[in-house]
Amino acid sequence: MRAAARIFAALTALAALAAGAVAFLLYAFGAPGPLTEEKVVMIPRGAGLNLIAERLEEAGVIESRWIFIGGVVLEGRERSLKAGEYAFAPGVSAKGVMDLLRRGQTISYALTVPEGRTSAEIVAMLQAEDKLTGDIEEVPPEGSLLPETYHFTRGDTRQGVIDRMRKAMDEAVAEAWAGRAEDLPISTVEEAVILASIIEKETGVADERPLVASVMVNRLRRGMPLQSDPTVIYALTKGAAPLGRELLRSDWAVESEYNTYRVPGLPPGPIANPGRASLEAAVNPAKTDYLYFVADGSGGHAFAESLEQHNRNVAAWRRLRHQQSQTPKPGG
Repeated sequence: MRAAARIFAALTALAALAAGAVAFLLYAFGAPGPLTEEKVVMIPRGAGLNLIAERLEEAGVIESRWIFIGGVVLEGRERSLKAGEYAFAPGVSAKGVMDLLRRGQTISYALTVPEGRTSAEIVAMLQAEDKLTGDIEEVPPEGSLLPETYHFTRGDTRQGVIDRMRKAMDEAVAEAWAGRAEDLPISTVEEAVILASIIEKETGVADERPLVASVMVNRLRRGMPLQSDPTVIYALTKGAAPLGRELLRSDWAVESEYNTYRVPGLPPGPIANPGRASLEAAVNPAKTDYLYFVADGSGGHAFAESLEQHNRNVAAWRRLRHQQSQTPKPGG
């Protein structure tokens, strides 16, 4: 009986010690950590619990790798920690670190693609983003990428972002086309994207897009050439890069199916990637009798219904440009 009592007492003591050790571990696991300022740490793909704990301890995010490992095991989360780039707040506990890794709450970055960029220009933007990885299989067709802000995490692939842009454009075009006006001189989704790309390149003023669209639509209805300078620029550059100079009148004679001074109707394909507003303007243009527009010197355009009125607007624009060229520049 005495031996049994001694064994029982020993087991009880061991149980108490174990309980105390677990209690201490859980206390330490949930206690504030050593960080005094935010720290960014990259957890590599395929890293196991031991390597993760080592990385965190070396970075000063946690006090002890053993406390972290023990706490994660007690929580049963050793297989649910995700790789990625994390920002850890000052004083974060080891348990807080585990929860962040378990949720996969990695640092998110944003890439904003401006409206009107060509597909080659967008690919160049992605290639220059060093937080992305991998190559892009091929330059996507013009007009197939939706200009927007896209969020990604370090290590995401460039091709993956391109695929998201194409999916977003497909959805945006389908939505716009479903709500189109009934009396349009275009009959396909492809033509809508082509028209939207011209609108996008003609004006950067949001309120003008439906007006520019009305000019293009009115010209198409009358069988008039669109005479859009951006289509000539695309004919010269193929969308590879900006023209890098002013467009000349002599450029209007360039032999190209994209030159809307020489070829009637729409060009054979988009000349850029239009945004949502231009897509909407292309399928729901303003109701006007405008057939012409020219820059007005304020960043916008002057619209006209007749050639006579348009010529007056052009003359006013030329006078303004001449005056601006004669004005001394600061420091000159």
